[in-house]
Amino acid sequence: MPRITIKEIARRSGVSKGAVSYALNNQPGVSEATRARVLKVAEELEWVPNRAARQLSAARSETFGLVLARTAKTLSEEPFYMGFVGGVESVLSDKSYALALQVVPDLADEMATYRKWAAERRVDGVIVVDLRVDDPRIPLLRKLELPAVLVGDPALADGMTCVWTDGTTAMYAAVQHVVSLGHRVIARVAGPPEHGHVWIRDEAFAAAGRRFGLDAQVVHTDFSGEEGAAATRKLIASESRPTAIIYDNDLMAVAGLSVVNELGLTSPGDVTLVAWDDSTLCRLTHPTLTAMSHNIVAYGAEVTHRLFGLLDGALPAAHLYSTPALVVRGSSGPPPA
Repeated sequence: MPRITIKEIARRSGVSKGAVSYALNNQPGVSEATRARVLKVAEELEWVPNRAARQLSAARSETFGLVLARTAKTLSEEPFYMGFVGGVESVLSDKSYALALQVVPDLADEMATYRKWAAERRVDGVIVVDLRVDDPRIPLLRKLELPAVLVGDPALADGMTCVWTDGTTAMYAAVQHVVSLGHRVIARVAGPPEHGHVWIRDEAFAAAGRRFGLDAQVVHTDFSGEEGAAATRKLIASESRPTAIIYDNDLMAVAGLSVVNELGLTSPGDVTLVAWDDSTLCRLTHPTLTAMSHNIVAYGAEVTHRLFGLLDGALPAAHLYSTPALVVRGSSGPPPA
């Protein structure tokens, strides 16, 4: 497929090549309406800046990019990303780098952001989270020649540099824990099924359920407290009420505990609850929450170090950061008699 040129973008936009250059490089000299029209045509044509031309400006932007496809409300409440971004910033500040953090509503807007950043040379590299199965961002990042570290399992990364945690082993440990307490009817309140790490946990949970001969069910949510609460209420009201529930993040687990109390039940007397990630929230509830624990701040820092390594010429590699470890607290107990 022939490379799309500025001349072609100018022809389709009905403007001069100079105007296209100003628009694509975010320079003054064109109206906002013209800039928007040019950028739209460039996106439709899947224009990628010429690498040789980009190298004429060898200076780095000294900025990394992170795009989060979340609602602002969910993001503000979710402990994982507060800790993860804190870890990223801890490394960037030491190297006098900045973080371009963009919150967008969906995957399409996330991909548009990468195109814009690449066209404007806004960032030196990006950190990519919430990998999907057959993730469309991977071929786009390769086409844009934008250095990237993927936060997710190598099975989802298609050979690109990735940093991951072992969700399969951790999920098995969580299920084994509740089974050891005597639970036979268990449930999982999960994130969106299109997210790769949720899919990996889905597979591990189902396999563990078969291994132990359990009545195991899954309710998928959007990771928010509201949906975590709704899922918990639905499970407790079901005919096959679980005596143990495993959550995909801390926020939903805390919301689930609130529902248990609201319904006049107790944890662990009526239901054992297990959270994931183990933020400070798990130690502030009553009872305190059993959790699959790992150091999220250090996770963000490790990902950032790997991105600097890519810029310095390191070869693409997969790095296992950790396997979340079970921390047993007050929300764990045997099933009701």
